Parts: sequence; C-alpha cells; structure tokens
Amino acid sequence: MLRDLLTRIKLLFVKDKGLYVFCHEILGFYPNKIGYYDLAFIHRSMPVKTNDGRWANNERLEFLGDAILDAAVADIVYKKFANKREGFLTSTRAKIVQRESLNKVGMKMGLNKVMKASMHTATHNSYIYGNAVEALVGAVYLDRGYRICKKFIEEKIINDNYDLNDLARTEINFKSRLIEWSQKYRVSIDFELIESVSDEENNPVFKTAVILGGLFASDALGYSKKESHQSAAKQAIERLNSDNEFRKRVLETTEGQI
Repeated sequence: MLRDLLTRIKLLFVKDKGLYVFCHEILGFYPNKIGYYDLAFIHRSMPVKTNDGRWANNERLEFLGDAILDAAVADIVYKKFANKREGFLTSTRAKIVQRESLNKVGMKMGLNKVMKASMHTATHNSYIYGNAVEALVGAVYLDRGYRICKKFIEEKIINDNYDLNDLARTEINFKSRLIEWSQKYRVSIDFELIESVSDEENNPVFKTAVILGGLFASDALGYSKKESHQSAAKQAIERLNSDNEFRKRVLETTEGQI
C-alpha cells in the first residue's frame, strides 16, 4: 500500500505517467524501473537510441521473456496436473506459449495501444503483440524478480485467458507451431513428401520429411499427408528441444541473412 501511494505521488512529476498507468492496469502493480517496460514495447522496426549511443529494441527482452515464460508455465502445469506424463505437460505448455495464442493475449491486454512499430510492420507482422508479451515478461522479471513474474504469468496471462482443463483436452497443431518457430528465427522450412506406399490392407501411407534451414530434421508416416506432416513436425520440435547441437546448426543457417 505504501509503495503504491509513493508511486502515485511520483506519477505527478514523471513524463511517462501514461505508461506507468497502462502498466498498472495490465500488471496489477506499478513498475519500479519504467525503462524496462518502455523498451518491451519497442519493435525492431523503430529502434531507439540509448544514452550510450546504441540502438535498442525489445528483441533481447523477448529472448529473456521466452525462457522465463517457458520455465514458469512448465512450473504451473507441472503442479496443476500432478499425475500427467511428460508428453502431456509439454503439449499443454506449448498450447499456452505458442505465438498465435500469445498474440491474442497481447491484443486483449491492449499492447497495440503502446507498441512502437512501423505502420508496415504493425499491419503485416501477425505475431508482433505475442512477441511483445514475451518482452513484457522479460521486463517484469528484471524489474521484480521471478516470484512476482511467475505470479503475473499465472494470473494475468494464464488465468485471464485460458481454462487449463479445457486447453489440455484440445489438440495442438505441431505443424503450425514449427512454422511459427521457423518464422521467429528466420529459418527456412520445407515439408517434403518422400514416398507414398500402401500398407498390408492396401491403405495409402505417406512419408514426409521436415527440412529446416536445408538440414534434415525428421520424418514420419501417416495415413494422410496432413497426419504425416503433423507427426514429422512433432518429431522436429522434440529434436530441437532435446538436441542442442542440432538446434545450433539449424540456427547457424540464418547467418548472413537479412
């Protein structure tokens, strides 16, 4: 209470009053260091010059927030679903942190009102607000630490936007998730039909390979092209998460690209 009272008095004399108030509305508390939050809403299409002459945007905060969000959501679903296996927990977490879901959260929070981005980017980048949610998580973590950040994630991101029990019953689109990942890191992605055969009962079977940055990632069988795409994408995601050397090689394929 005393902290908030002192902050309200401080607001009378600061130039970022609007941002303080906006942050309080979506966070439930006033920021200690408003600079983190200001940076969280600056897209790389409109970088700002810092006091030491560097150009900055929210990409570093997005990187940090991505990791913190993954850890916090894993913590929350692990405790929520005490008897579920690793695959279920991984799938449920993925449904929360995928770009499409976070973008809807960002829009609901009203981040479009405070984002600083070029008109072209704001119109054509469909995940700009989802990325900003991750940057916001990074800002809260730096400003208030993990405990408060996890509380923000649980109350403002998860509880206000998801029903975990319903979410756990929905099917995740692994192909869409892998495409979102490739777009985020600017990695080329291809789904190649390797072969089409018939099983013992003469049902068609399709084998699809996923190619990331020109590198073979995985392949899988399915009784339809869609099923084989989904299975191959799921295996590719699991490999990216478990094989750090492979992930590194894939990300290195983007070097030199604009």
